[in-house]
Amino acid sequence: MDSLSTGLVADVLDRLHQEAEIADAPLMQALVDEAGSREELISQAIAAESRNLNAVYQNYANNFLSVSPRFGRFLYMCARACKANRIVEFGSSMGISAIYMAAALRDTGGGRLIGTDLEPGKIERASANVAAAGLSDFVEFRLGDARETLASGLGEIDMVMLDGAFTLYLPILQLLEPQLKPGALIVGENAFEEASGYLDYVRDPGNGYLSLSLPFDPGRGNELTIKTR
Repeated sequence: MDSLSTGLVADVLDRLHQEAEIADAPLMQALVDEAGSREELISQAIAAESRNLNAVYQNYANNFLSVSPRFGRFLYMCARACKANRIVEFGSSMGISAIYMAAALRDTGGGRLIGTDLEPGKIERASANVAAAGLSDFVEFRLGDARETLASGLGEIDMVMLDGAFTLYLPILQLLEPQLKPGALIVGENAFEEASGYLDYVRDPGNGYLSLSLPFDPGRGNELTIKTR
């Protein structure tokens, strides 16, 4: 069974990706025009997160900032490949990536995705989008700071998706480490070298990980990591 090729999930994802492109195109162009280069854009984003994380994400309350269709398919395949039963997502936004991963849970027999986001409006829209795809039974969204919402009630974790404030990737990963199963997959989008020491940490085998950059969606800083112990 493959929910991405045809049917309700495929139809909802197609609609949402179109909505995301329309909603985010002006913002992306404005950010690039203002920054002048990818490096400057990353630098500005890190500085803004460091000053006031909540304010930064309130500015993006109506933007999807979602994964691409190709990256979403990759998430679906990762969840199926590791036979995930419990997935944790940091930064759920409008629920597009959650739909890809929840579809994988359903297609392989069940499980639970626990997602979190700072914005109440995004949690509301993500829940509605997941429901439209017929996947509500597999998803729980938590509202608030992930350092609090993901501090308990998770169980053993098979897969983690990091797609929120990238300056928090390392502290969120370290928060989740006690629940990570050996062999757990961690996918980081926008895992930039400049932010938080995350890449240095997961690329050090002494910390119990093997990690490498992903070759698609260039410029997004995508990283795939496996827990080795």
